[in-house]
Amino acid sequence: MSEASAFPTRIAYAEAIAIVERVAAAHRVPAQRVALARAHGCILAGDLAARIPQPPFDNSAMDGFALRHADLQAGGEAVLRLVGEQFAGRAIDLAITAGQCARITTGASLPAGADTVVMKENTRLDGDRVFVLVAPKRGQHVRRAGEDTQPGESLLRGGEALTPARIALAASQGRAELEVARRPTVAVFTTGDELVEPGLPLAPGQIYNSNREQLMGLLRADGLEPVAWPTLPDDPAQVESALRHAGHAFDLVLTCGAVSAGEKDHIPALLQAHGAIHFWKVRMKPGMPVLLADGGGFGDALFLCLPGNPVSVLATYLALGRPLLDAMQGRAAARPRWRARLASPWHKAHERLEFLRGRFLSRDEGSLEVEPDPADGSHRMQAAADSDALIVLAEGAREYPAGTVVEVLPY
Repeated sequence: MSEASAFPTRIAYAEAIAIVERVAAAHRVPAQRVALARAHGCILAGDLAARIPQPPFDNSAMDGFALRHADLQAGGEAVLRLVGEQFAGRAIDLAITAGQCARITTGASLPAGADTVVMKENTRLDGDRVFVLVAPKRGQHVRRAGEDTQPGESLLRGGEALTPARIALAASQGRAELEVARRPTVAVFTTGDELVEPGLPLAPGQIYNSNREQLMGLLRADGLEPVAWPTLPDDPAQVESALRHAGHAFDLVLTCGAVSAGEKDHIPALLQAHGAIHFWKVRMKPGMPVLLADGGGFGDALFLCLPGNPVSVLATYLALGRPLLDAMQGRAAARPRWRARLASPWHKAHERLEFLRGRFLSRDEGSLEVEPDPADGSHRMQAAADSDALIVLAEGAREYPAGTVVEVLPY
């Protein structure tokens, strides 16, 4: 396939990301209502406001005794008369007046007239007399109604990923369901006559298929439920048939291999003939041959075609695939990229932007460092397995002394 084409090629990574975001916006998945148990990790489809005050009533933060702070002496012991009990989950018409107190448990509603709670450990009980040994401050150990949220206040914003804490916040408002972006459906293809499934014997010239499990694991870690297809042989008719089938059934088709410029790399020509290529080849290392296309005659799916080397698969998924899926779901904020200092120097001898494998090091004084792995070849999966982040090195050859602050993309 000639590179003198209408689509962008050999573009900068920043341009590729801009195209990814634009294309993903045109392929936003619809919203759906799901139970809280199914909403973990999903992207909230719209803003969520509080329905009730939280806490819904004044309640105790401690096991102890509810009292009137005005009854406490400035110094020494105070003695109050115990007139009742208030336990969590059972509201009763209990009230205290001057010189009285009530036993109370954590989370129980505060009796009328009380404004303070003294911890049980700071009291002594003798019959119906409660001796306050350590006087609490006015209002101590009391959670006031609505001090966390008031009705109508913003709880969560559309586009936020639903973390366990955000799910709990919605649950505290009585929400049993949430409107979220439907998780994109993803088909995963690996290609190549040389691939053999783990567990089978290898013939000369064959290698085991590691890309399928790597991609499936990355997608599952991002909350998706991908479908793996059988490995495709280097046969254009079979590749075309499989891509057409998947393109009509899934939101995104991810492929590994057959995307460069070799005699057996059929995918670019097929997508040029039947789809609409948004870009092919990005000035990044590893993973330059990556391709993004609309299905066109292959269906409504997006096609993100990754190189075949396993480290290239890892880098291109993290750098382009994950942002694509996030944007398809309407994620409002990009995932955080960290800053760390290089633990050792690095010589960058090429011009492309590089995603170098590295391992985080947390120093005793509180600094964050990242140790680059010298095994930087795109076939060196051991280096990727020993690492937990990609170090982002900008375009251009240069020296990176130890201590240089670099951008880091966690796995």
